Amino acid sequence: MLSSTLRGAVRRLYTIGGRQFQPATNTGQYLRHQTTAAAASAKGNEHITYTVNKDGIAIVKVDTAGSKVNVLNEKLTREFADVMQEITHNPDVKCSVLMSAKPGCWIAGADINMLKAGENAAQVTEIAKGGQQVYQFLEDSPKPVVAAIMGTCMGGGLELALSCHYRIAVNDGKTVLSAPEVMLGLLPGAGGTQRLPRLVGLPDSLDMMLTGKNIRAQKAKKMGLVDMLVQPLGPGLLPPSENTHQQLEKVAVEAAKGLVDGSLKASRSRSWTNIKDIMYKVTTENNYGRDYVLKKAKETVLKKTGGLYPAPLTIIECVREGLEKGRGKGFVKEAEEFGHLSQTGEAKALMGLFFGQTECKKNKFGNPARPINSVAVLGAGLMGAGVVQVSLQKFPHVIMKDNVIEGLARGTQQIYKGLNSKVKRRTISSCRREWVPRNWIPCPNSLGSLWEVSR
Repeated sequence: MLSSTLRGAVRRLYTIGGRQFQPATNTGQYLRHQTTAAAASAKGNEHITYTVNKDGIAIVKVDTAGSKVNVLNEKLTREFADVMQEITHNPDVKCSVLMSAKPGCWIAGADINMLKAGENAAQVTEIAKGGQQVYQFLEDSPKPVVAAIMGTCMGGGLELALSCHYRIAVNDGKTVLSAPEVMLGLLPGAGGTQRLPRLVGLPDSLDMMLTGKNIRAQKAKKMGLVDMLVQPLGPGLLPPSENTHQQLEKVAVEAAKGLVDGSLKASRSRSWTNIKDIMYKVTTENNYGRDYVLKKAKETVLKKTGGLYPAPLTIIECVREGLEKGRGKGFVKEAEEFGHLSQTGEAKALMGLFFGQTECKKNKFGNPARPINSVAVLGAGLMGAGVVQVSLQKFPHVIMKDNVIEGLARGTQQIYKGLNSKVKRRTISSCRREWVPRNWIPCPNSLGSLWEVSR
C-alpha cells in the first residue's frame, strides 16, 4: 500500500545502520570516494541524482522522469529519502544544494494520484505523516541544505523549500512560490501550516494559504520567504534559461560554501529595532495580536464562503494549534485534518475538476508541421486585444487588424494597460514592457491584406 511505502522510506531515513562512508586518508582516495558516492546515488535512481564537488558540496537534482514538471510521487520521495541518508552519513559532504534538473520547474507539488490511492482518511493521514517526517529529517540535518529555486515551487515543493536552511530564487516571471492546496479543498499537509507562519509571519502566511495566490521572487524576498535572488541571464552560447540555470547552481554552491565556513549567516532572529520584525512579533508571537489576526481571518473566510467550504477554516485552526501548543501538536493536527479533508465532497469535486483541466490542456495533435512565426488576430475589441496580449508572450510577430481606427486605438490602450499592470505586479520588467510592442503591428483594413502586412 502507498502508506507503507512512505513509512519504509522514512524508516530508511532514520536507520543508523545504513550505508556508511569511511573518511578518506589521502587526496586520491578522497576524489575516488566522491566519484563512488555520486555514482552510487545515480545508479538505479529514476528521479534523484547527486554529485559531490571538490569542496564537499553535494548538488542534488530532482528530475521526474517522463514529465515536463517535477512532482512528488511515492518513488521520488523514496529516492529522496535514500539520497539524503547517504549525504547525511557521508563525512566528506559538508553541505547540500537542492535544485531541479528542469530549468522551468523546481517542484510543482505532490502527485494528486497518491491521494486517490488512499481509501480512507486514515491512509491519507499516514501519507501526510510520512511527508512530515521526511521534511523534518531534512530540517534537522546538521549539514545545511540550500534550496536553489527556478520556476514553479508549489504545494509540497514549497514545503520542501521551507524545510531547507537557506533559499535562493531566480528573479524572473516564471519563478513563483505558492501553497495552492486550498484550491483543491485541502491544506498544506507536509508541515506548511507550521513552518510558513514562523518564517514569514501570520498575516502573510494566512494570505498565501487561504488564497493559494502566486508569490513572485521579488515579493518572496521582501516577505522573507527566500533569502537571496539571482538575476536571470540573457542568451549566450546556451539559451537564456540554461545560462540562468547554470548561474543559479554557481551562486547556490557559493552560498553553501559560505554557510559552511561561516561567512554567510541564515539568521532568523527578530529585533525590536526593525519595523518588519516588530510587526512579526506583534501579529505572530504576541497572544493578543495573534488572536486578532486569526479572528479577522476567520471572519473574512466566513463572509466569502458562508461556512460552506471547510478547507480555509481548517487551515486557520491548524495554524492556531501550532502557534499556541507547539509545532509537535500542530504537525499532528495538520496530518489528521489533511486526511479528513481529502474525503470531503468539496475536495473530491475540486480534484476531479483539476484532473479535467489537466486533460484539456494536453496537446492531442502533436507538434506543428512547421514553426509559427506570425499570428494575426481579426478584431481589436475586448477579446481580440486579450488574445493579442497572450500571443505576444509566445510568438515573435503578432498582427492586430480591425475595420475601424478607433477600435485599434481602444485595443492598443487595453494592451498597454495590461502590460502596465504586469509591471506593477512585477511579473515583467519595465524594459520588457517597452520591448514587447516591437513584435506587434496594429493594422487597419486600409493597409491591405494580412499577407501583405506580414511580409
